Amino acid sequence: MSSLLEFRDVSKVYYMGDSEIWAANHISMTIDSGEFVAIVGQSGSGKSTCMNIIGCLDVPSEGQFLINGEDVGLMDSNEQAEIRNKTVGFIFQQYNLLAKLNLIENVEVPLMYAGVPRGKRREQAIASLTRVGLGDKLRHRPNQLSGGQQQRVSIARALAGNPALILADEPTGALDSRTGREVLALLKELHEQGNTVILITHDNSIAAQAQRIIRLEDGRVVYDGPASLAETMHASTVFAEAKKESCK
Repeated sequence: MSSLLEFRDVSKVYYMGDSEIWAANHISMTIDSGEFVAIVGQSGSGKSTCMNIIGCLDVPSEGQFLINGEDVGLMDSNEQAEIRNKTVGFIFQQYNLLAKLNLIENVEVPLMYAGVPRGKRREQAIASLTRVGLGDKLRHRPNQLSGGQQQRVSIARALAGNPALILADEPTGALDSRTGREVLALLKELHEQGNTVILITHDNSIAAQAQRIIRLEDGRVVYDGPASLAETMHASTVFAEAKKESCK
């Protein structure tokens, strides 16, 4: 597998008055093409900051973020937007579908921004919706669908431009547990078909569905390895911290 993206000693610092807030604190990691990775952490851990950098919505204060070997921090806003439109397919917790558009038109939106001709984007939108099991609902509008179906539209929209990376932000957060399992199963299926998937979540049980887990705490990587070992490592850390507190 080849390297798709890389964090090289990345930090992100925000200033509030005289205070410095290190949302990302010297993070280094590499994600290869074809991987299924979960970036997991609680609120304030730095996972949203990493997601914004990966999605080319933000750039590091220090260090380098590279996609396909190119330093995104050296690009101007138009170049970053082009990378974002052509390389990253976003899946959001709240779907972000446009109520007045039917499913085909919703899936076509990012293709319009990417400059895909009308006939070609219609063809790609229909193929993508069919791929996620919604080929019989192409003319429906979002309010005619269940939450799980709306999230499938969001996934179809992410897939339509054949991006190098699918970036899923808490994709099951607005769903019941059964529908959430169905969406995770679809993401795993897409990964098995060769797609690179990065899942952003605070939920350890959801992160465990990935092959690899990168766990963040206080803006730092505290675990990076197989999902099968992550829970054991996390439990050991929690136990050690609790024992330390009880001895004070």
